[in-house]
Amino acid sequence: MSRFLGTGVALITPFHSDGSIDFEALSVTIEHLINGKIEYIVVLGTTAESATLSKSEKKQIFHFVSEKVNQRVPLVAGIGGNNTAEIVEEVAQFDVNGYEAILSVSPYYNKPTQEGIYQHYKAIAQASKLPIILYNVPGRTGMSMTAETTLRLAREFKNIIATKEASGSFDQFNAIMAGKPEGFELISGDDPVTLPMVALGAIGVISVIGNAFPAQFSEMVRLSLKGDYAAARPVHNSFIEIIRLCFVDSNPCGVKAIMQELGLIKDNVRLPLTPVTDATRDKIKAEVNKLK
Repeated sequence: MSRFLGTGVALITPFHSDGSIDFEALSVTIEHLINGKIEYIVVLGTTAESATLSKSEKKQIFHFVSEKVNQRVPLVAGIGGNNTAEIVEEVAQFDVNGYEAILSVSPYYNKPTQEGIYQHYKAIAQASKLPIILYNVPGRTGMSMTAETTLRLAREFKNIIATKEASGSFDQFNAIMAGKPEGFELISGDDPVTLPMVALGAIGVISVIGNAFPAQFSEMVRLSLKGDYAAARPVHNSFIEIIRLCFVDSNPCGVKAIMQELGLIKDNVRLPLTPVTDATRDKIKAEVNKLK
């Protein structure tokens, strides 16, 4: 788990104005993250607009990122969905070259019971050649995976090694930390609560804002992991407003607008997402100027 200690970044997918993948901008983003000394990259998570990418495009991106990174940092593959049989097949057939784990989101839209969520992850764990990181994000999936289900999976499957928690529930975080088996870890799935989650025992974050400010945000996480909260808090506080702006007009529209302001990429997104409003863009510009 030391490979996933610190800051992972949920990599965005840059697009040209015609909606095609901008691989040159993707290359720029990857170098920006590695130069910013983040600890690992998550490829094709929610922030990558993976729901709008075809299977062929996903395969291209997985391969491109692996080749570009060339083992300079660990890679985690985002493979999840609400059709268990399809996800099991994707996981079983996944080319693991360059990848060290799979992040798999709890099934969405179907609204399964906790038993259904358990059976979904059981099937994935049994099919996977790589360790699994669970991902609980009820704001997107419509159902929260309970701490009890998380801990049941952690105890029964040694290749389920962590959970990315974006529930926002500190009761849930506390229950996971209190009941987790040795070797199973808690990872923050929300940038603004990363510092307090680390204080509870989380090993870091899978970040959105890290796409734009990898050096500053990952240093804040490292300071928190060292227990130097006096140094970490001012950095944490400086990011609160820009993180909020990331989600005003949906993710990743906000972080792409920030990255455009920084001269990294264009803020093109795929429908049904649309770029941030002018009002949000003005606020983003003001915050970026502060953080520069």
